[in-house]
Amino acid sequence: MKLLFFDLETTGTNPGRNGIHQISGQVVIDGIVKESFDFHVQPNPKAAIEDEALAVAGVTREQIAKYPAMGTVYRQFVAMLDKYVDKYNSKDKFFLVGYNNAAFDNQFLRGFFLQNNDKFFGSWFWANSMDVMVLATVYLASKRTEMENFKLSTVAATLGVQVDGDSLHNAMYDIELTKAVFDIVTGNV
Repeated sequence: MKLLFFDLETTGTNPGRNGIHQISGQVVIDGIVKESFDFHVQPNPKAAIEDEALAVAGVTREQIAKYPAMGTVYRQFVAMLDKYVDKYNSKDKFFLVGYNNAAFDNQFLRGFFLQNNDKFFGSWFWANSMDVMVLATVYLASKRTEMENFKLSTVAATLGVQVDGDSLHNAMYDIELTKAVFDIVTGNV
């Protein structure tokens, strides 16, 4: 099974208005991490940049202005995908895996492809993704009333995963937590 664990940091919460400034994750095939990636990217030039979103991620406008251009990062990202998936084979695709990705990250990633004039997002990824938040909901249902919230850091801590609060909202660190939660709730540990 081909899994693409991924997390994004964005310039806001609206995929139609804001853009991506970090794409991080891991390529996992049949349970083996084949590659990790951490792309910093200049958002689409038309994207609105919200100060609140930058504060959450701990970056500045000046920093993201120095990141590689969107088109450059898109080509690097697709070249990486191409090493593991034959986009012309309808049975060879990644499952997208993330925390709350179905409600948030997937739409931004699909938009990233469209903004780079690629209408074939579905050639790389199955339409149904794996949302670790949903998987954890089932696993932790009996403990949910005891939990303050269901944020990734809270879920990870509840499952006994060490959480570094200073590293949260860095996409690469969030992927490490997401994968740790995934492994616990799916019995892959």
